[in-house]
Amino acid sequence: MIVFVRLTAQNSTINSCLILERNIVQLVKTKVLLGFLSLLLLVLAPVQAEPVEFTAIDLNGQEWRLSDHQGKWVLVNVWATWCMPCLKELPELEAFYNKHKDKDAVVLGISMESIELAELRRFVKDKSVTYPIVNMKFMSETPFGSVFGMPTSFLVDPKGEVVARETGVVTAKMIEDFMEEIMNE
Repeated sequence: MIVFVRLTAQNSTINSCLILERNIVQLVKTKVLLGFLSLLLLVLAPVQAEPVEFTAIDLNGQEWRLSDHQGKWVLVNVWATWCMPCLKELPELEAFYNKHKDKDAVVLGISMESIELAELRRFVKDKSVTYPIVNMKFMSETPFGSVFGMPTSFLVDPKGEVVARETGVVTAKMIEDFMEEIMNE
């Protein structure tokens, strides 16, 4: 099973992907083909080929900079409190974060929704999430790449380059397996 797809398409455009998605969705109603469509969009959509810079203020009022984590893998997870698949994924991301935070990888959660910070803080506390969370209004284009749905995870390598994107739920094992695959190339 393919979990993350390495993103290498440099010349395709988001518009052609969205047109393709609209045409296929009108014809297709099954999960299998929609899963294939998601995979196709991952392969065709452009990705950052150079180191990404991203800075934001987390829920604790601390500045979070991607560049502060050079030399480590960074999993950037775009999610929302109303997204059921996102909520299913939170414990997996927390487990991954706790296992790797002092070694080779960190997690950054980007809550993309209009929500009061106090409400988001309560939600994160109730769900026992300890990795950094920032809140942003929804945007389909992020510094890490396109967001076609939630949850969307971007994997940034130790050089600061986005090497993969996955729309849908990921597990700690899936992330670790993909990191190992890239390191063994």
